[in-house]
Amino acid sequence: MLFKYMLMFLFTQTYHENEGNNFVGAYEIFKPSLIVRDPGLVKRIMIQDFDHFSERRTFGNSKKDECLREMLFLINGSHWKGVRSIMSPTFTSGRMRQMYHLVEEKADALIERLQRHCQEKSFVKTKTIYARYVMDVIGTCAFGIECNSINNEEEEFCKKASELNAISARGILRGIALLTLPNSVLNAIGISFTTPPFLFFQRVVEETIKNREMGVKRGDFLDLLLEQREEQSNSNTKTPKYPIKDSTIVAQSVLFLIVGHDTTAGTMAFVSYYLARNPHLQHRLRQELRDIVEVRTFTLPDVTSFTHQFLPDRFLPENNHNVISGTYLPFGLGPRNCIGMRFAFMEAKLALAKVILKFEMSLAPGHEELKLSVVAMKPTDDIMLVFKSLEDEQ
Repeated sequence: MLFKYMLMFLFTQTYHENEGNNFVGAYEIFKPSLIVRDPGLVKRIMIQDFDHFSERRTFGNSKKDECLREMLFLINGSHWKGVRSIMSPTFTSGRMRQMYHLVEEKADALIERLQRHCQEKSFVKTKTIYARYVMDVIGTCAFGIECNSINNEEEEFCKKASELNAISARGILRGIALLTLPNSVLNAIGISFTTPPFLFFQRVVEETIKNREMGVKRGDFLDLLLEQREEQSNSNTKTPKYPIKDSTIVAQSVLFLIVGHDTTAGTMAFVSYYLARNPHLQHRLRQELRDIVEVRTFTLPDVTSFTHQFLPDRFLPENNHNVISGTYLPFGLGPRNCIGMRFAFMEAKLALAKVILKFEMSLAPGHEELKLSVVAMKPTDDIMLVFKSLEDEQ
């Protein structure tokens, strides 16, 4: 029964059963909560009345969870404002351009790997290979590490990332405990939310920081945060004057992985699946990309979403009026929206554009239907596609 009524399905059921109500009360076992149905009210809570709803759930006081509690999406109050002010400049358009070449190198490696699949005439585990691409991007941009996960299936970074994002009975119980038990009880029974894979990445970042302080530079996310800290001591700079500790930098680097790995890979896999299922839209997108490449720009229409019906045109500028504001929130809304949104778009769109220009994607026989996990918004099994090189047709 637990799996049958997991959170997102429970919310969906509650939403449809309360048609006409702007909000509905619910219980997280013993804790009362409010489920908001009205998009206008969602916008008020997340933007206009943000001051009343700015806080997030807090974790226990276990020393082991110290780094976890420093993550931007978990901290509150003035500490959140200070850390956000430090991190925001690292995700500007200018900073994205600085890291663009690092992302493009990994996208090109992805294309080479898919070319080998074409030669081998094998089905492609699409989400897996995209996850390896994203891992390589995060490794180089957030951790300063060359993982080469795309070509090395035994690479430790990718294994640990898979373990970190894996859904387990123990993880579900931890989540239930977090939602229902007060901090005093969590501390008393010694529940920790810092898993061994989390500690692995924490140690990697701590070691990388030591190397950077000895003069090693890459121009990546970690460098940008360390530069921010250095510039704070210069009274002539406009850098936000909020003290930033090593533990804060470590936390944001690991956060980069937690929120950006499985989500981005999943988005890319879903897009590929629906393009494979709708060849006329795939052909149209490919032609648009070819036209765009001719003028040497990589502005790609936003096709990184789907609902029950695959209609990418819904997000074109002329159709924006049909999308009710407050209903589509993949990156949140308001002051606490996802700070890495631009980066996620860059790595996903760049790789998908290269893939679509190079390959024709189709559904693998026997894998035509997409089944979603009842635990999270991800496929139950991998998404199996056939990639055919367009160069073979020339």
